[in-house]
Amino acid sequence: MTTDASNAVRDIQAGEITDKVAELCQSATHFLPEDVVIGLERARDSEQSELGKQVLLEILENVDIAKNEQLPLCQDTGTTVVIVELGQDVHVVGGSLPDAINAGVAKGYTEGYLRASMVDHPFSSRVNTKDNTPAVMHIEVVPGDKLKLKILPKGGGCENMSAFKVFLPSAGTEPIVDFVLRTIEESGGNPCPPLIVGVGVGGSSEYAMYLAKKGVIRSVDNPSPDPETAEFEKELLERVNALGVGPQAVGGINTALAVNIETYPTHITAMPVAVNLQCHSARLKEAEL
Repeated sequence: MTTDASNAVRDIQAGEITDKVAELCQSATHFLPEDVVIGLERARDSEQSELGKQVLLEILENVDIAKNEQLPLCQDTGTTVVIVELGQDVHVVGGSLPDAINAGVAKGYTEGYLRASMVDHPFSSRVNTKDNTPAVMHIEVVPGDKLKLKILPKGGGCENMSAFKVFLPSAGTEPIVDFVLRTIEESGGNPCPPLIVGVGVGGSSEYAMYLAKKGVIRSVDNPSPDPETAEFEKELLERVNALGVGPQAVGGINTALAVNIETYPTHITAMPVAVNLQCHSARLKEAEL
């Protein structure tokens, strides 16, 4: 890495990004974040259903096996979602940023013997791309001279339960509650609860979905900094867990570990709401270059 003192632009080699993405892809599939482990342990201790408690014990045992034996937490190593915070004073040299990221995903998945799940021509031949590329990338330009990478291997079972709806602007919170509860109840065991529930409110249709995805990568014990939103998150979590879906849908009081709501200003005529569910194997790794 070099810095051009004349204009304060910092160079980062594309190859360095590739190597870091490859490393993160492999570590994300093997090591569950500590906040999620703590959330699962708390759920195990509080679960009232004997079968639900047994499921949580087995989930935590699987976490230890994956960590100790360097095995994937789940055979579905997911769509590789990459969220990038690109400092405006960063200059990627030696290749493009998207190419560097995709090269890293390909390297991480092939060298790590991780399942390749991406298929091309999705409505016809559905031919496997063999190396889990391309990644799904979200690149945000931010102040500074750092490049932050967040790697989220997103399993198909939970991603397939995503939902979106536009409500009238006067609807208030109750339709949002009903929409979230219905989405979770109808999904049953498909997203592998206990879940992290991401809810995006505002923006436009596609941005609300992105907000919901950002919600699932927020820490389990990190409520919204906005007091009103934090209170709504608490209410929603209580109502989600009152559904009784429970761990792996066997029944119980731990359907979700967290409900994380992300908001954005929206048009006067609408209130877009998106729901993205993350399974108990809430894999996420991040790094800063």
